[in-house]
Amino acid sequence: MGLEERLVTRAIGLEQIIAQKVLTLSKEQQQQVLDFIEFLQLKSLTVEFKHHDGTPMSALEAAGDLVGCVDSGPGDLSTNKEYLKRPLAE
Repeated sequence: MGLEERLVTRAIGLEQIIAQKVLTLSKEQQQQVLDFIEFLQLKSLTVEFKHHDGTPMSALEAAGDLVGCVDSGPGDLSTNKEYLKRPLAE
């Protein structure tokens, strides 16, 4: 970006430039821009689970109420290596 473009960007504001350029696009292209913006927003989301005192929580602690909620299947896949090697049932 050249000096002139940077000065124009500062004077007008990046948000306004983006809005003006989006208006020149077709509806389909505008939808693609919106999809991309939403993708960037989701990509930047970080979910942290913490205890009441603010200390980080492990994945096991965060999903603790889900542990053991499935009635069928082996109790612990990590101890049943043969089960892991079986092809998926169709």
